[in-house]
Amino acid sequence: MASILIVDDEDGIREFLADALATDGHDTTEAADGLEAVRQLNDRAFDLMITDLRMPGALDGVDLLRRARSDQPEMEVIVLTAHGTVDTAVEAMKQGAFDYLQKPLAGPGQLRLLVSRALERRRLLARQEVERTSRSTPPLTYGDPVMEPVVRALERVAATSSTVLLLGESGTGKELAARTIHERSPRSAGPFVPINCAAISETLMESEIFGHEKGAFTGATQDRRGRLELADGGTLFLDEIGELKPELQAKLLRVLQERRFERVGGTRTIEVDVRWIAATNRDLDAMVEEGTFREDLYHRLAVFPIALPPLRERRRDLLPLAETLLARVSAEVGRPVLHFDELARERILQAPWPGNVRELANALERATILAEGETLRGEDLRISTPRGGGPVGPAATEGTMEDIEQEAIRRALDQVGGNRRRAAKKLGIGERTLYEKIKKYGLS
Repeated sequence: MASILIVDDEDGIREFLADALATDGHDTTEAADGLEAVRQLNDRAFDLMITDLRMPGALDGVDLLRRARSDQPEMEVIVLTAHGTVDTAVEAMKQGAFDYLQKPLAGPGQLRLLVSRALERRRLLARQEVERTSRSTPPLTYGDPVMEPVVRALERVAATSSTVLLLGESGTGKELAARTIHERSPRSAGPFVPINCAAISETLMESEIFGHEKGAFTGATQDRRGRLELADGGTLFLDEIGELKPELQAKLLRVLQERRFERVGGTRTIEVDVRWIAATNRDLDAMVEEGTFREDLYHRLAVFPIALPPLRERRRDLLPLAETLLARVSAEVGRPVLHFDELARERILQAPWPGNVRELANALERATILAEGETLRGEDLRISTPRGGGPVGPAATEGTMEDIEQEAIRRALDQVGGNRRRAAKKLGIGERTLYEKIKKYGLS
């Protein structure tokens, strides 16, 4: 369903267009002249506008088209023109109109077809904007029994429109699980739009989610759609939702409840139809008790929670996953696909991998660069230890998980010269989470 603005000074034509489009389930709004259309455009965002070119009053169809392309550049426009004024319609297309229809219309079928094509182009442009940096990801599991209930839960919830909350340590594949839900859902033809709430500064996060209008703040030189608009008709994935500041939590709750919002600096109400998936490595129950996460937002997100087990509990997945990652890493660094020797296999199987899949991928990338010939040897792998900090073999699993976590944080800080932002990015956690763990372990 799309929101469509119909602009024509003839009541009968507006009624005909609205009835024809309602058959396809579209939400239509009518305006009798250009000035009324401008008021509607100021109040809300539309997916498509159909406007007559010749209308009485101070604002005809061509002027309205220019205003619309300036105010809502993502909106598609179809113009209506009388017989004999095709040149004017062609000029309108040069101004940004998608296409034109001649009056009198041949029938509702012609209108529906053109509207369908215009809306499809809008969807394709939005998807290209989102997916231009997408990359392939490995499978969710390679058959470890501990993943069977997780996969079943993902398959069952994918067929619904329910909101999903993915729980698990950093690097356990929460985004991959979210993509799996999207790809197996009725929305698979729509966009999958991820946003990492820990990777974007607080000052930019609101604009990133909701978009902004030209002049909303310094540097806002043009209108920009946020991730919410880009996800319309598809899935919005909010990774590390526990890092979102309270002010944005309140705004997000409103969108979840009402399915509408305004861009930063804007007054137009924009309606969206998205499937919500959120993920976190934080204890949201504890955060609710502490007052750092809204209880009402938590209940909105935790409709269907799924916990993803850490890599250390998925031992049967380790080697097949490592081989898949090694093939991908080899291609990325421009090397032929390497093969593990027996010692490398042993070290992969016995290492604790506190950073889960992300740590495994990083270790393999380093080893691929160091490897000579077509074999990745155990000596090429540098795996974090609970206490020692060097390249190790089978004995690397000694120590508690807190020991392992503390050592991973210490090593990350050492590698980036103490820069907390870079260390957090390296570890795959938010800066605030890192700061809390630094205090917890007394690290300097």
